[in-house]
Amino acid sequence: MRRMSYANAINDAMHQAMADDPAVICYGLGVADPKAVFSTVAGLQERFGAQRVFEMPTSENAMTGVAVGAALGGLKPVMVHQRLDFFLLAMDQLVNSAAKWHYTYGPDNPVPITIRLIIGRGWGQGPTHSQNLQAWFAHIPGLKVVAPTTPEDARGMLLAAIHDPNPVVFLEHRWLHNGEGEVPDGDVRVPIGVAKTLRSGDDLTIVSQSFLTAEALRAADYLQQIGVRPDLIDLRSVKPIDWPQLFASVERTGRLLVLDPAFATGSVAGEIVARVAMERFACLRAAPARLAMPDVPEPTSFGLTRGFYPGAGDIAAAALRLLGRADAEARQALPEPVPHDVPGPWFKGPF
Repeated sequence: MRRMSYANAINDAMHQAMADDPAVICYGLGVADPKAVFSTVAGLQERFGAQRVFEMPTSENAMTGVAVGAALGGLKPVMVHQRLDFFLLAMDQLVNSAAKWHYTYGPDNPVPITIRLIIGRGWGQGPTHSQNLQAWFAHIPGLKVVAPTTPEDARGMLLAAIHDPNPVVFLEHRWLHNGEGEVPDGDVRVPIGVAKTLRSGDDLTIVSQSFLTAEALRAADYLQQIGVRPDLIDLRSVKPIDWPQLFASVERTGRLLVLDPAFATGSVAGEIVARVAMERFACLRAAPARLAMPDVPEPTSFGLTRGFYPGAGDIAAAALRLLGRADAEARQALPEPVPHDVPGPWFKGPF
């Protein structure tokens, strides 16, 4: 085991995969840039050469089509985009080519593409540079969608994605890049489709994903201090979802709160609430709840972003309301960081 940051864990996974399998290639915008996409692709071109690690022109749809063809030709492309928002220009290739090829042409035609999309907010990124659109991707049959939270999961799930025969959308929140944790050596893969329990309790189930899991951990620690023991589950995989683990938790706790860093309408959180209500209704002791973004574009203004994003205080307050308890003190105990548009000083990792 080694201690490293989330960004370095991704970089380490890329070095591991490319050293183990000559079919793995890596390309995209910023791959050959000195900043190396938040350092996640640092040293790859120097080690593996410009034929396997290279920059691309700003043509997202074209480069995704190249990835589909390369995958059908036996390669395992890893595409890198410094913002999820930029990748929206390539939705046709992703949805109508990559996701459907295996279904249309049979088992001998896998499309092993890994698409790294960086999400996140802060620093005035605004409505076109900070969107969380995982529900879009999760809606498409044939795609797998993962959003790891810890460095260990980032490394292990990236290795699993690269070696998966299906196209995988790999979402990484840039506020997680500096989080640190223990990471194993070697080709250690974290299975796609398996959630992870981070806190065990019997009072309510909290299901989270991506950076909101870091906020949920703060909320869970506070709740434990006031006598509430939540069962906190990190989804890790947005598609497929680990339904057996979620159902087992709700069967025990009888209460469900789902957190989602995306917009509320049509969200992954909404899907989880719906499935639990449909298939485990008899287990519920209270109406399930979700906490997500409001259905308006994300502001750029520093003033307008204050209080806009759900945080630990909102999570703890929502959990207390689900239990029929007063919630005002939770928001006071877990205020927004100052300044509010960067991760707070509490965020050091590991989790």
